[in-house]
Amino acid sequence: MLHLLLYAVLLVILFMLIRLTYHFRNLSKEKGDDEALLQQGKIADHKERIGLSQGYVYTLIIISIIALLLLTYFLIKGTLWEGHFMEWLNIIVRLMHITFGIAWIGASFYFVWLENALNRKENVRDELAGNLWAVHGGGFYYLEKYKIAPKAIPRDLHWFKYEAYFTWLSGFSLLFVVYYFNAQAFLIDKNVLDITPLTAISIGIGSFIIAWIIYHLLCKTPLVKKGSWFALAGFVLSVGFAGFYTQVFSGRAAYIHFGAMLGTLMVGNVFFIIIPSQKAMVKAAKENKTLDPALGKVAQLRSLHNNYFTLPVLFVMVSNHFPSTFGFKYPWLILTVISLGTAGVKHWLNLREKGQLNIWVLPVSVLILFAAAYMSAPQKPDTDCKNEVSFNEVNMIVQKRCLQCHSSHNTDDMFTAPPNGVVFETPQTLIGMKDKILQRVVVTKTMPLNNKTNMTEEERQVIGCWIQQGAVMK
Repeated sequence: MLHLLLYAVLLVILFMLIRLTYHFRNLSKEKGDDEALLQQGKIADHKERIGLSQGYVYTLIIISIIALLLLTYFLIKGTLWEGHFMEWLNIIVRLMHITFGIAWIGASFYFVWLENALNRKENVRDELAGNLWAVHGGGFYYLEKYKIAPKAIPRDLHWFKYEAYFTWLSGFSLLFVVYYFNAQAFLIDKNVLDITPLTAISIGIGSFIIAWIIYHLLCKTPLVKKGSWFALAGFVLSVGFAGFYTQVFSGRAAYIHFGAMLGTLMVGNVFFIIIPSQKAMVKAAKENKTLDPALGKVAQLRSLHNNYFTLPVLFVMVSNHFPSTFGFKYPWLILTVISLGTAGVKHWLNLREKGQLNIWVLPVSVLILFAAAYMSAPQKPDTDCKNEVSFNEVNMIVQKRCLQCHSSHNTDDMFTAPPNGVVFETPQTLIGMKDKILQRVVVTKTMPLNNKTNMTEEERQVIGCWIQQGAVMK
């Protein structure tokens, strides 16, 4: 009864907070049309206070939603609904993460392209760094970039920051939903390192903080002005973290933590460097003070760093669907090689947008990506298949090690439905899926997940021999 009362209270609080956001929006519109305030120069300060208040309200809304979700989880923990709740929470948070990520990365791509494509020579006023004509969606657009700031700051100034913040927040939440709440199943692989869930989670979160500190300090060294040497130092740092994660977590979790680490560097750039620099420039312009051009240069440089991080992060986001990457014998090597190759592709795109022809960056980057594909190519399993393996032998192994998840009535404590809809309840299904079984069970050994059901090497060899012998039902 107490839980239900608390649930009702949280719902009422959430409703009131949402209503309050509408109040602030209407208040902002009413004051925004007040010409007297506008003439007195007070409208900008008023809107800033309204925006700050809205930020506090939105923060409270997020806290309330998290509290409701946690209360819901504890109410249904240990019941039939627990797995179903976690699955739908995974879907919702993942969808939010993808949506905000598209907005953030899209803005990053667009503004780097815009910076590279600006007309800086023809009919450009002295106060401008460049301009650009564009056509899109049936309309014409004219954009201008100021060298520092316009003489008068416009009343309505859009800030590109919430896309970054909510991408990181939703991604961090997804880490908890998928990996931290199910640490024994998804985060920890005892064949890699036998640690407690609390230790693994602490290592994961702590590594993000350490990575930001190292990267931030590196950006304060003279090395940051030497692009190639800074890139080399950053790559070495990335290799170190990739190797570290693969020595601590399961393959999939190591890749995701590498991507989360890069994402943390990106959002750290936005929160600690880019937005404060922009706020300082806006404030100086409002107060008619001398603007520091270095603020804009630092913010632009960190924004460029984020632009190079995007493709490696996108690779990590899709990598958990491809065991030939994280299931490779040296997963850190594949991770760093693909990160290098995708960053190289982004560098070529940036050069192309500037109109700079480079004939070797793209081919070398593609060759690096092909090298990753070649290194991770499956090798013929080293098994002795002198004795003929029957289907019954394989089926017994599947019944013992695989049906907990891959059945219409699975008994696994994490999956409420067969992963990817794969059910191994008929001989025809096993025979039809033989190629994927060979890849996941015998070659990469990424199934069962983190070897949760303790499949032995001998059992993997039996399955491998059966498939080599034609995977026939006899």
